[in-house]
Amino acid sequence: MTPSPFTSALTAPLFGDARAAEILSDQAFVAHLVAVEAALARACASVGLIGADAAQRISDTLAQAQISAESLGAGMAGSGVPVPALVAELQQACGADGAAVHWGATSQDIVDCAHVQQWRALLALLRTRLGAVLDGLCAASDAHADTLMAGRTRSQIATPITLGLRIATWAQPLIALEAELHGLQAQLLRVQFGGAAGAGSAVGDKAEALTDALARELGLSPGPCWHLDRSGPQMLGAWLVRLSAALAKLARDLIISGRSEIAELRAGAGGGSSTMPQKSNPVAAEALVTLAHYAASLQPLLAQAAMPLEERDGAAWALEWLALPQLGVCGAASLRHATALIADLQPDAARMEAQLNSGHGAIMAEAAGLALARHLPRSAAAAKVREALELARATDRTLAQVLADDIATGALENWGEYLAPQSARAAADGMRRRILATRKPQG
Repeated sequence: MTPSPFTSALTAPLFGDARAAEILSDQAFVAHLVAVEAALARACASVGLIGADAAQRISDTLAQAQISAESLGAGMAGSGVPVPALVAELQQACGADGAAVHWGATSQDIVDCAHVQQWRALLALLRTRLGAVLDGLCAASDAHADTLMAGRTRSQIATPITLGLRIATWAQPLIALEAELHGLQAQLLRVQFGGAAGAGSAVGDKAEALTDALARELGLSPGPCWHLDRSGPQMLGAWLVRLSAALAKLARDLIISGRSEIAELRAGAGGGSSTMPQKSNPVAAEALVTLAHYAASLQPLLAQAAMPLEERDGAAWALEWLALPQLGVCGAASLRHATALIADLQPDAARMEAQLNSGHGAIMAEAAGLALARHLPRSAAAAKVREALELARATDRTLAQVLADDIATGALENWGEYLAPQSARAAADGMRRRILATRKPQG
């Protein structure tokens, strides 16, 4: 197909995300590189490393600079980073003040600070979209709090739940991810300044003051150099993988619930077949699963960036550039698809009820066993339920009817009421409410 699936005219409408691609684009990155160099000049002036007038002229000149990604490409190929070529262009543009550009910094300082600015914008986008997805899920869960359906474990009908509970379980990992955003940003949005070998030796005893000043200029947290501590990017990557996986769980449930022979729940407009006019394929849900698999495959690649050699490792560092932008687009595209699917949830209550009433009441076997265990030894209660189910199937009756008609068990409970699927509604709603209550207001 294409080596660039997230920007290809063919595949980007399905797998990509225009806003995330813009945030993570070459031109946005170059603009951040220039802005970091301007901020560095102002920070240097604030601690007395360069003159205030020179810093202001540099800042003004760089604000007007027009640097294209293409112009830095050859330099990137030669140096492994775009900064040397960028600095050469900026110094030329600044004329006599050019010698004060990039004072005391190393390429990694500039690149990491520019990436942090991109990550900040990406997280703002993801926070907004994740909040909207959760708002939609919470509303849908409330709307279907009383809608009974068959719960399934290991692909088999288990016990009754509500659709509201299932939707709440879709929200549960997303609630955790939303709550983690503050800590993720605290670890990620840190200034980077260490100079050539991470000690800040080029600026001597002003290293800490310069780092703090640069942090203020960029709106980042101050702190020591993290050239070799890649925990921030690693946390971002892991968070994005978990985001894609949580949304894929929702999608997989929609895919199987929408199977022709189940048809209890569907969402999305669906895609047509080239030869079978009756089909409505779950394209958006399938895309979510594909994106989650792709994101998961990138995490091992990103993990290898956390083991740099000595004080600088161009090979390990570059792995972040290959993995993180793609993970970011995966997350943004996944949220885009999820938003549309949640807005279009279409449950079929009649199909759900039919499943509840199928199987001669076997869906309530657990409840029957627990009720009998109040009167019989646990093993005997289980054996009695198995026997009653066999008789129900053989005589085309329900489990409740068989137990009610049995001389030994008929008077023990009001079986028709106790084994009605509706009796499971209260417990399901209690769990649903507990899950949704874990979501806290976001500041």
